[in-house]
Amino acid sequence: MDGTAGIAQRNGAWGEDVAAGYLRSHGFEIIDRNSRPHAKDGRLEIDIVAWERSTDTMVFVEVKQHRRISQYARRLQSIDRRKKQNLRRVCNCWRRINGWEGAFRFDVVEVYGEPDAGRPLVDHIENIELFPRYGRFVKWS
Repeated sequence: MDGTAGIAQRNGAWGEDVAAGYLRSHGFEIIDRNSRPHAKDGRLEIDIVAWERSTDTMVFVEVKQHRRISQYARRLQSIDRRKKQNLRRVCNCWRRINGWEGAFRFDVVEVYGEPDAGRPLVDHIENIELFPRYGRFVKWS
């Protein structure tokens, strides 16, 4: 690890640790982290797979770490169409490999801050419309 890429990787790992801690503190059980279930494409990764016992729902979580909140950036700005396609693909692969046929949803946890720079701000965005509206997609009103 060196240079800017090394710093980004370190910050990303820190952001995932913060997100996992946040989810645990809100009643989620962490099932898997940094899972790469797609045998032919190791780049496809799910940051966190968590179980929400209160709703019997498997939650696939994408973690985004940002240095600071920007008044010019929108929430979920970094989740573009291509990223959604890849996440849909890897989540479906994880479900197939693990035999999961129950309810599931997709969340994004945005972590604002940097390691050793004070307490981070966590924005948990639940139930992103990543999957089709049919099947076992959990839709909250």
